[in-house]
Amino acid sequence: MSDWRNRVTLDPDILAGKPVIKGTRISVQHILELLANGWTEQAILENYPQLEKEDIQSALRYVTDILKDETVYPYP
Repeated sequence: MSDWRNRVTLDPDILAGKPVIKGTRISVQHILELLANGWTEQAILENYPQLEKEDIQSALRYVTDILKDETVYPYP
C-alpha cells in the first residue's frame, strides 16, 4: 500500500487548491463522485486514461485520512 502523498497534491494554482491527482486536473472529489454514482474502477480508468488504479486508491486513502481527524457534532 503506497502513501497517498505520492499521488495526491494540493496546489493553490490548480483547481483553487482542491486535492487533485498529481500531473492532472482531476480532483479527488470528482473521483469520489464517480464512484458514488456507481462507476466502477475499470470505467473510470477507461474514461480517464491518464489515471492509474493507484490514483483511485490514493484518492480513497486521502479521504480516509482526512475523515480520521474529523470531529462530528450531532445536530439537534
